Amino acid sequence: MDLLPKSHEEFSQQTYWNTFFSKRGKKAFEWYGEYPELCGHLHKYIKPKDDVLVVGCGNSTLSMDLYDVGYRNITNIDISHVVIRQMIDQNKTQRPAMIFEQMDATAMSYPNDKFSVVLDKGTLDALMPDESEDVISQVDKLFGEISRVLRVGGRYVCVSLLQEHILRKLLSYFPQADFMFRVTRCYEAEAKTREEDGSAMPVFVVIATKFKKLPALVLEVGLVEGSLERVSTTDDIISAIKSAQQMAVICSGLHKGNVVDVGEVSLDLYRPGEKHLRYTIYVLDQPYARENEIYAAFIVPQGRETMWLFCTKEGRQQLLKTTKRNRLVIVTLRREHTYESLDAVKKELSITVRNLAPAGVSNDAQIPYLSLASNVGKREVCYEGDSKFSGQYVIEEIEDDNGSVFRRLIFLNNQFVIQSEAKLKIVKSRRGKPKKVVDPGYLACEHHIYMSIGVSMIAKNANQNDIAIIGLGGGGLCTFLRQCLPEINITAVDIDEAMLQIATNYFGLVQDAKLKVEIADGLKFILDSANQGRKFSAILFDVDSKDTTMGMSCPPKQFIETSILQAVAKCIGETGLFILNLVCRDPELKRTVLSALKSSFKSIYSYNLESDVNEVVFCTVSESDDKAAWKEHIKNAATSLNRQVQTRKLQNEDIVDVADLLERLTLQ
Repeated sequence: MDLLPKSHEEFSQQTYWNTFFSKRGKKAFEWYGEYPELCGHLHKYIKPKDDVLVVGCGNSTLSMDLYDVGYRNITNIDISHVVIRQMIDQNKTQRPAMIFEQMDATAMSYPNDKFSVVLDKGTLDALMPDESEDVISQVDKLFGEISRVLRVGGRYVCVSLLQEHILRKLLSYFPQADFMFRVTRCYEAEAKTREEDGSAMPVFVVIATKFKKLPALVLEVGLVEGSLERVSTTDDIISAIKSAQQMAVICSGLHKGNVVDVGEVSLDLYRPGEKHLRYTIYVLDQPYARENEIYAAFIVPQGRETMWLFCTKEGRQQLLKTTKRNRLVIVTLRREHTYESLDAVKKELSITVRNLAPAGVSNDAQIPYLSLASNVGKREVCYEGDSKFSGQYVIEEIEDDNGSVFRRLIFLNNQFVIQSEAKLKIVKSRRGKPKKVVDPGYLACEHHIYMSIGVSMIAKNANQNDIAIIGLGGGGLCTFLRQCLPEINITAVDIDEAMLQIATNYFGLVQDAKLKVEIADGLKFILDSANQGRKFSAILFDVDSKDTTMGMSCPPKQFIETSILQAVAKCIGETGLFILNLVCRDPELKRTVLSALKSSFKSIYSYNLESDVNEVVFCTVSESDDKAAWKEHIKNAATSLNRQVQTRKLQNEDIVDVADLLERLTLQ
């Protein structure tokens, strides 16, 4: 199985190859390797008893080496009589059975079906520098002659750099002529060249096997030793080879230089013929420091890719510094695939990781693999669906190092963000069998704790305890409040019916007399409630924005328009509380939001979460300049919430650090 990058930039094949050959001249053909580099592939497809024809033998020692290890039926041809005379003189004593003949491979005099193998090392590449009419005519003759002299079951084994026009020509002929077509990659030749030259282009071995009649195309790509992938179309092969060549260009640049100035580069790796990427790799460099180790790879266990350390550039830079490596490759495992074990992942990535190594790492060096765990992590997909408003989503369960199991909702258009998370616990069913249930006392989102403090503040003081939560998500906040503060009446509003189904079926949401869910546009719900004179002790906005171009991800900008905020103020009245989850990375936009809030509310306090970008904002219609009194209300509410979670047996310890809350509470 091969791993390939999917490039988003044009790769100018002809320009690149023209430069490649002009710089290297005849030396370019040293890249193909000799017997020590090619023997693993040659012995697999050529047997000692085979009748072998080597076309364009030149003065290569490949035939001699094959002869010396037991291949005695070898015929060599070349168009140059000078080369043939030299090779006859060189081999007549030590290799008397080996044949050298001056002959044009495009017009051979051998009878049909004479050979079981035709071996070509670089001859096709030399014969086809471009796609001119004369060149194409010669190549057509070559392929026709190869097909003619090969027996049924015979193999054309071609060592090539596979420029795109050459690969397309091979694919246009052999699969259509009832040949099974396979491409493998010779990393040994590349490794030798890289060690000598500092960079290398991929070397491929094409194996075209002749059949009498094939009912369908048989196309295979084996770009990692011991693994073959059957593909459907010739375009799949072209894409795989082209991607490998693109990867080589990238690796060459990374081998000679670094990405300190840009911070990092990322690559998406695919299996040939598959549309779902298998790995995402980040390559990071820091300025050279002698005390650091040179290089390592860090494999992120499944389920941990959403952690700040791995899903943000800042986090990955922190990991680079922590590991004390001059270069670090960070690998995330994609949820669309399964992974057998950490060792299997290491093996699968070994060639890619080695190719991304900086200068100074030898081919035989042991590259360290780092991780958070001794395994790849456990991820189980519970359900996959499609939301009208949020697109495709997946519900999955992951297990942490302590054995705790968490269920998560992930929107696939933003895979590194956990939309909702619940902790699962094991209980016994009525029949005594263990089953998983959602722990209602677990709040994955820290901002939900501080929004709950606001609800706790109004729960004991209001004549009526009706609250509205705009934004259901997985229903974790609603479930927690229902269990922790049973005296309140909750109306949750969400525009997406899929969210209600998800919350009910997978996240433990239960509707009853105290908890109702309305499927409606939250904006319309607020405006209608204000027009109808409906009152709430608290209104909570916990809504994410689908517009990723703005610097504010919560709430959508429509929710802070004046008409909506004034409707909220009307619904909560003088004694109610408006609680907003604000996630805004743009300082100017944040000032605009606060200005809008101040136009509708007279008292505004906020708590900035230290571990996240969320800010929980508390707003009241009534004016309160007495900061000490406000803090006392918050303190009492937080203390009451801590007491409630333990009384209700939701948690065994406080969920709020009251002292920290009071210290960080800000009057806007």
